[in-house]
Amino acid sequence: MSSFLNIAIDGPAGSGKSTVAKLLAKKLNLEYINTGAMYRAVTLLGLRNDVGSQEIDKLVELIKAHSMDFVKGELYIDGVNEHANLFKNEISLQVSYYCQPKEVRKMLVKKQQEIAAKTDIVMEGRDICTVVLPHTKNKFFVDASVDIRAKRRYLELKEKGEPADLEQLKVEIARRDKIDSEREVDPFKKAPDAIFIDTSELSIEEVVEAIASKLKA
Repeated sequence: MSSFLNIAIDGPAGSGKSTVAKLLAKKLNLEYINTGAMYRAVTLLGLRNDVGSQEIDKLVELIKAHSMDFVKGELYIDGVNEHANLFKNEISLQVSYYCQPKEVRKMLVKKQQEIAAKTDIVMEGRDICTVVLPHTKNKFFVDASVDIRAKRRYLELKEKGEPADLEQLKVEIARRDKIDSEREVDPFKKAPDAIFIDTSELSIEEVVEAIASKLKA
């Protein structure tokens, strides 16, 4: 168990957890860690090196061969800022497959726990409360309907100038939810002691304030 302040935020894609966690970290002057970016990094490396999601030994070697470091909340691979590339839709479509192998998850969870043991952080992802930081008292689970989450993703992609189809995004998000919740290793689920926050009708600022008030309490 870390002696540092660890705030864990779980939630599915499009729930607002990344934006909320980033703003909360800024508000509280804590480090912000998006663990999903690490799985996206493995996906990016796999696609760039023609390594499939089930080629376990090759994926393990890729993780060993490349460094992953967070600088001001953004992930650098071998010293290069890959943040923008990690959140392209082509990575979003594949990441659920690349993060399934237990060997991959074990290696990245260890890296995440090592980070949490060295600093005060707000850490977010899809298994932070249940697997990465199960002992922290500061656990939050944010969620919204598939329709709301798809619309948020649609607007995000359009803002970046990437092609997007709202109905297709609904299908993709529902599929990713199913894959992540049914995977054999560390399935995505809400921790029993995590505080649930429905973000559907709340602004990002309202969600940040709701979490901050819970922390004060």
